[in-house]
Amino acid sequence: MHEEYYGFVEKPFSLTPDPKYLYKSESHANAFDLLQYAIRRREGFVVVTGDIGTGKTTLCRAILEQLDRKTFTALVLNPFLSEEDLLRLILQDFGVVSRAEIKRGRLAGVSKQELIETLNEFLLSLLPLRAGALLIIDEAQNLPLQVLEQIRILSNLETDKEKLLQIVLVGQLNLKDLLRSPGLRQLDQRVSIRYELKPLTREETSAYVAHRLTIAGGGAAVSFSPKALDLVHRYTSGIPRLINLVCDRALLGGYSARSNRITPEMVDAAATGLDLAMPGRSMFGWLRRGAAAFAAGAALTAVASLAAAYAVIPLQSRGVSAGPIESPAPIQAAAPAVTEPSPAPAADQPASPAIVAAGVMTQTAQADPVPTPQPAATVPEASGRYSVIVGSFRQNAEAAVLVDQLRALGYRARLGRVESADRGTWHQVSVGPYAELEQARQDEARVRQLPGYADAHLITQ
Repeated sequence: MHEEYYGFVEKPFSLTPDPKYLYKSESHANAFDLLQYAIRRREGFVVVTGDIGTGKTTLCRAILEQLDRKTFTALVLNPFLSEEDLLRLILQDFGVVSRAEIKRGRLAGVSKQELIETLNEFLLSLLPLRAGALLIIDEAQNLPLQVLEQIRILSNLETDKEKLLQIVLVGQLNLKDLLRSPGLRQLDQRVSIRYELKPLTREETSAYVAHRLTIAGGGAAVSFSPKALDLVHRYTSGIPRLINLVCDRALLGGYSARSNRITPEMVDAAATGLDLAMPGRSMFGWLRRGAAAFAAGAALTAVASLAAAYAVIPLQSRGVSAGPIESPAPIQAAAPAVTEPSPAPAADQPASPAIVAAGVMTQTAQADPVPTPQPAATVPEASGRYSVIVGSFRQNAEAAVLVDQLRALGYRARLGRVESADRGTWHQVSVGPYAELEQARQDEARVRQLPGYADAHLITQ
């Protein structure tokens, strides 16, 4: 019901591992790049681990979608198999035998050695075609020891120069301990790349939610307030599967209230309905913070006493400065006009400099440079309207994702279209407008701290 109300074309927070919804956080982007590298280089064994719900299966499916036609793939999702059943499933996925043939029992009497020989012949037949083969096994922590040993034997299928079969084991965190067991030393020594997926940070959680809303087609119809996103991250600890559960329930609450703004109260209700508790602080951490506060208070008391005794002249209160703000980038003599109307400002205040400085904001696509004529004078110190240009994109969808990410961080982001005579149409993302130059410069400095947007610059309108 709430999907129709918000105009989604599909469920934005479904639990199915749809690869188009993969959000490349810093950790997921690194894992994605490492897997692609290992597959191209035929590195042999790769192990990817992560906590429950961190997106391992979605990552695997996204990798499979990126492969070319010269890479034959086999994906094993059920680890509770015998050695023979595993070999039959691999041959089926590679297209050597059909599912109908297996159902008819054609391979029932074939020995394990014959299955391995058939697989080896298939892999050798790929060499003249300059093709390769990839085997991905999900939930590998549940594989029986004898099956893991069989997988090690498959890794011995090779020529004098290269491996014939690339194997990726994907599993929960205890897969690392399993591979370190004495009986699997030979397999563990063959692992060339290991990577552990991490949960999302607070800023990545905001960008993740905005990404899924945009992909589902309702990014402009509904939004989460920054405080609501704070609660989403705290309840879920940045685990994508839990984020999906909480956000889906929160959208249902927003639909019931006929609201296009998801509030902290809606997130609280969603988490309560899912029986999710806010992660508590340890007693040791509480005691340590209490001791630190006591020590700081004692130190301040001592300083105050010394000041009174020696009649120290009190210091005037001054604001903490983050250092000089860089001069704004030159604007253009005839800057292209933004033709689309600006959306209404967000209700919440912009994110604080500390949050932005500590955040990691992963882009779905690298922003292209803004098409520019010859530079002219810098921003004048006069009153007027100011904006911060963050980036320009060829594709409107890529620009829309950045707008959602900036809004999730509390910025008044907007999307406009720029027409350039020599470079065509660009979709430009900006923050503002601002009535005060100083506020515009402060947000310009904050946006520049976001990874990939150090060239954000101030313009007048």
